[in-house]
Amino acid sequence: MIILSIETSCDETAVSIIKRTRGKNMRFEVLSNKILSQIDLHTKYGGVFPMLAKREHAKALTQLIAEALNEADLLVERANAYHLPMSEKNKLKKILEREGDMFEAMLVMFEGIQKPAIDAIAITTGPGLEPALWVGVVGAMALNTVWGIPLYPINHMEGHIIASMLHNDDGLYELAPVEYPACALLISGGHTEIVRMPKLRSYHVIGNTRDDAVGEAFDKVARMLSLPYPGGPQISALAEKARNESITVSEELRLPRPMINSGDLFLSFSGLKTAVLTRLKKHETITDEIKKMVSLEFENSVTDVLVAKIKQAIYETRAKTLIVGGGVSANTHIRKALKELSESEGFTLYVPEKDLSTDNGLMIAATGLLHIEYEKKPRVKLEADGAWSVADC
Repeated sequence: MIILSIETSCDETAVSIIKRTRGKNMRFEVLSNKILSQIDLHTKYGGVFPMLAKREHAKALTQLIAEALNEADLLVERANAYHLPMSEKNKLKKILEREGDMFEAMLVMFEGIQKPAIDAIAITTGPGLEPALWVGVVGAMALNTVWGIPLYPINHMEGHIIASMLHNDDGLYELAPVEYPACALLISGGHTEIVRMPKLRSYHVIGNTRDDAVGEAFDKVARMLSLPYPGGPQISALAEKARNESITVSEELRLPRPMINSGDLFLSFSGLKTAVLTRLKKHETITDEIKKMVSLEFENSVTDVLVAKIKQAIYETRAKTLIVGGGVSANTHIRKALKELSESEGFTLYVPEKDLSTDNGLMIAATGLLHIEYEKKPRVKLEADGAWSVADC
């Protein structure tokens, strides 16, 4: 079983190819894992500009698929000239009519190479930026139209959960034997959710943010401090400097811990962002020292709230395992705090490898393989859904 995956939910174009290996448990080797980031293009906007992301996905996707096939030794060029039948060409043109030059690029690929030995295609169809998602969706539908390979729509947030459960054993990935019930904490630029998992592939959202996602809050505070996008790593680096220098946050820069004592599992970061702005306005000049103090206090505030909410969720659900996923799960301080919580409360903690915390195709391919093992049926027609909840996948 060989699976090709496509991920275009935000500002990374990602294609991965994995091969199922023998064994009772779900194990696979990675034949190719390609990621093309658009971060440099979006920096001047201070965030991801959806239509720019869509355009760049459309420009990059076909080439990335071809490169992945080549790396996986699955690309075989045609020995003789070949032209798609007019009926298939018309179908292809209709599918890709809104994606600029993508039709021409895909036509060249289809007429230049033989159908590869791919058994299934896994595609992120949501949640995310819909203009960006649609590029991956129509790209997958084009592959299905010409090559007839079955399609499996994948929820992006489920992908992050599965990524955190993967164990890399000398180049072979295996799904960890998680003890249930479990909780998942999904923290990224677009999502902050607490999910109850009574068993594998069963998701119930029991808490989420009422406004800004945690990663979004990091980026907005970074802009207030004139730090470049993406802001999360910038704030974390300054916070770590402050800790290493034993900097004490001045009283006037202390921040609240929003909803930490609300008694429920909901979160809010919009007010925290406003609190930062209010404190910064009291200073005519934002010095490097102030930037370090604000970064330290902001990261501590976010971490304190997340830890408190997870502690409550673990207690309420009697979870034996915590699975942390999403781009913000790469944050070293948050990881350390959750590890300390797991040790004090006696539950098992799973976090992704650093390179699997951000958006990638490998997590989508792995989730697709899991769907196939659970005997989920493939789909012929796909739709992008920017608001698709993990609870509905």
